[in-house]
Amino acid sequence: MMPVQITGMMVLQMVVSGLLAGGLYALVALGLSLIFGVMRVINVAHGALLMLGAYTTYWLFAWFGMNPFLSLLLSVPILFVIGAILQTLFVHRVVYAPELSSLLLTFGISIFIANVAMLAWSADYRSVEFLTGSFILGQIAVSKPRLVSFAVALGLTGLAFLFLNRTKTGKAIRATSEHRDVAQVCGINVRRIDWITFGLGAGLAGAGGSLVSVMFAVYPEMGQIYVFKSFLVIVLGGAGNYPGAFFGGLLLGLVEGLASLFLTAQLSEVIAYILLVIILLVRPTGLLGGRT
Repeated sequence: MMPVQITGMMVLQMVVSGLLAGGLYALVALGLSLIFGVMRVINVAHGALLMLGAYTTYWLFAWFGMNPFLSLLLSVPILFVIGAILQTLFVHRVVYAPELSSLLLTFGISIFIANVAMLAWSADYRSVEFLTGSFILGQIAVSKPRLVSFAVALGLTGLAFLFLNRTKTGKAIRATSEHRDVAQVCGINVRRIDWITFGLGAGLAGAGGSLVSVMFAVYPEMGQIYVFKSFLVIVLGGAGNYPGAFFGGLLLGLVEGLASLFLTAQLSEVIAYILLVIILLVRPTGLLGGRT
């Protein structure tokens, strides 16, 4: 086999593709980081919630022909309500428990949701064939669905940051994230903040699922790979550090993109996990430190 000569344009192509993927990772990981930052709950069900968002978009497209990007207006509120219900019924019981308890509980919720989806919709792969093709910018090809999904993910991430920094509820979430007991003494209803935060995290996961459905197949187990990547992102950026989740997502996408240029797609993911181990050894609090 002739060796492939790697050119500067090929590297640039992978940088662009990696950053586009990283924007989506950042959006999904932000929801996970919010939940962990406020409640110290390790939400393994985050991927299952992403899957429900993807199916919401798929069925709205299949039944009503709805634009999958407009379906975010429904998938995000639906997943917000599902997240708030899960927090109120189950998750609040493990907020003050050891973190292993929340991991086991949300793992059980994840298995339950995935099996219900399997029974309801079977294990068949489905797709939302709405936007295909690429924009050609010089010698760089930019996938249309990836570019639009990246722009939407960036917009939603920006709105989430504005909510956290400019609204009274957002500031209460950040205060609770800093110190629950002090926030409660200052008059913040931390139980209310908990279900709002879990709802927001689920809504962001649902938004990620809706965007993923435009690019990849929809099936009951699709959330697993994204929940692992989300954990990787928040470790890279710093657990509970919201800007860190954004930069961690972009970094993960960039590393995967560049690694795929030199290795196979499967091995490129191994490189990402090697990066995770290095960060844990060198800087356990993540590149941008702990909570913000």
